Parts: sequence; structure tokens; C-alpha cells
Amino acid sequence: MVAIANPTTINLKNISLPEKRVVFHNLNWERYQQILNALGERRSAKLTYDRGTLEITMPLEAREFATRLIELFIRILVVELGMKIKTMGSTTLDYPQLDRSAEPDNCYYIQNQHKVAGKTVDLTEDPPPDLIIEVDITHTDIDKLALYSSMKVPEFWRYNGETLRIYKLQNGQYVEVENSPTFPGVEKGKLYEFLAECEIDEVEAEKSFRSYVRDNLVK
Repeated sequence: MVAIANPTTINLKNISLPEKRVVFHNLNWERYQQILNALGERRSAKLTYDRGTLEITMPLEAREFATRLIELFIRILVVELGMKIKTMGSTTLDYPQLDRSAEPDNCYYIQNQHKVAGKTVDLTEDPPPDLIIEVDITHTDIDKLALYSSMKVPEFWRYNGETLRIYKLQNGQYVEVENSPTFPGVEKGKLYEFLAECEIDEVEAEKSFRSYVRDNLVK
């Protein structure tokens, strides 16, 4: 990881990222917005800003593998269980009043899908996403629990390449729980099995999990 105290003289295009992350400190909101706009939307890097600290993350293969397949896992559950979903991907979630911003790996409206269906989300009026997923394979300087709890995101999944931790917002803070509030009948072990099977054959893994959901979870 590269930590940089003063970003004013740094050319972002020339940054070398040996650990796939670079951190800027002592940035105000306006400077963060300038960097965000300068990088543009057509980029692979993800930005997370937390009260003066900006972390830029470049995706690794392991991260992308887990991110895409966890998204497939969730979509299978939503479709087979007859739920609704609005996928936000890594949409920038700006909360200037909190001096915080994030581009999660995956985020979704599920319970509140009906409130944002067919429109561009406006976080000054609309609720936060119902579920956010972060895949943190390497170390991060940002306290993601504090970050997303401040945004009042009801449910947060965090996967480090080996272990999935699920957090439920309760009285303004996250409490770790064993089962997802959104998918209470699904054990964590099913995700581990799904990811392991996907390493061998993604198509067969999807077919197998769909069958499991239909046979065991659909009422």
C-alpha cells in the first residue's frame, strides 16, 4: 500500500500500486470531488472517502472473481425467491453532510426497490441501499463498519477471500449476525460452497445452486 500525505503534486496516472491500494490523507471534500471528477467514470479503480482520507483501490483477479460471483449468488436468490431488486453496482454514494463517500463492490435496493424503481437514485431524498457488499482481500485503512453505519445502510456483507461476515444495523451500529436479514434461510456455508464450485465450473455451480434454492427455500 502507498500512503500519501499531500496529494496536491501527485499525478494520479503515474501512481504505482504494488499492493493495489493508494491512500491520500488530509483531503477536504472539495479536493476529493476534484480528484473524483478528474478520474472520470471510465476507470477500474474504486474510491472510498472518509472524513479526509481517500483510498483508491485497483481490482485484483481474486477480488473480481468473488465480487462478480457473490453478485450472481444474490441474484439467484432474488429471482428464485420472487423478490425485487435494483442493482447499483459500484455507484458512488456521496454523503457530503457526513464528509463520507463510497463506491462499494456491490450494492442493492431489495426491500426498498419499489421506492427507487424506474428512477435515478437521489440520496438526499431516497433511502440508502438495503444491502452493500465489500470484498476486502487486502488491508484497508477505512473503517467500513463506521462508514456504512453512518450512511444507515441496513445490511452489510464483508468478504475477505475466506470468511463472510454479515452485519445488521441495530440502534445505529452494526451487529454481526450469522444469517442475512434479507435471506434468513440461507446459511453462509452455501456461499462458500458456491464459490468453491465456481472455481471449477461456474455454469454447473449456478445450476446446482438454483436447484438447491428451488428445492429447499421456495415455498
